[in-house]
Amino acid sequence: MKRLHRVVYWSIAAALFTLCLKTLAWYTTDSVGLLSDALESGINLLAALTAYFSLRYAARPVDSTHTYGHEKIEYFSSGLEGVLIALAALGILRAAVFRLISPVPLESLGIGLVVAGLALLVNLATARYLLYVGRKHHSIVLEADGQHLMTDVWTSVAVLGGLGLVLLTDWHWIDPIFAVGMALHILGTAYSLLRRSFNGLMDHALSAEELVQLRAIITALLEPGTTFHAVRTRRAGTRRFADCHLLVPGDWSVARGHELVERIEQAVAERMPGLELTLHLEPIDAAASYTDSALLQFEEPM
Repeated sequence: MKRLHRVVYWSIAAALFTLCLKTLAWYTTDSVGLLSDALESGINLLAALTAYFSLRYAARPVDSTHTYGHEKIEYFSSGLEGVLIALAALGILRAAVFRLISPVPLESLGIGLVVAGLALLVNLATARYLLYVGRKHHSIVLEADGQHLMTDVWTSVAVLGGLGLVLLTDWHWIDPIFAVGMALHILGTAYSLLRRSFNGLMDHALSAEELVQLRAIITALLEPGTTFHAVRTRRAGTRRFADCHLLVPGDWSVARGHELVERIEQAVAERMPGLELTLHLEPIDAAASYTDSALLQFEEPM
């Protein structure tokens, strides 16, 4: 978790640096495209600060009021980032429409292009690093921050391309047109982040690939006359949880059933790091064992 904090420090520093560069580029050129780019970097800074505080909170150990930990704060953080991205896109749209209605000649485009290009390179390096670490550690906060920065990178690419055309053709209407296009692209990114956060808060099940792997591990360790069903899974930030019913012969002793439970839970912990499995023992020959979970109607008989 300390490493994740260091990554966020880098994100905050990069956001501050690029915000200064893009503000300078916008002030120099008076380009609405560069204004949208600078606004996006301001949102990046706020998002990086949000990521930092959410990771600090998520790192807290379990307590009496949060028995599953505090990792779900990451979904609130990424959801907030999605909202901020959407607001930035709407702000860009507003500025672009006004500029289309009342065009303004651009100035010092060469200097603006160089400064904005430098900011683009800083954001690209930071975004790739955040996405790499976020995916490696299954951190939705870092992934959201990385996706946000990649959105900023593509915004900058489009803005620089538009300004390059303005420089070559002297068609100043190109600048706000590119700003409108990138605002719509940014809204799509915001929707993706909000949908992912909503799924996390609603305890969406793990991916189909993870479920197949989990079922395979459990099946490989079953003893003759045993089976399992009612598998439930969910993700909370970097942690994953699963539970299911383990059906064993009714004449087994508690000790024998517990021994099988321990073997399965340990195997899952070793082969799927970060996933905590809880097994509930039930007699395989009892009718109640097949009617005590609403999930049974969605599972195929084993």
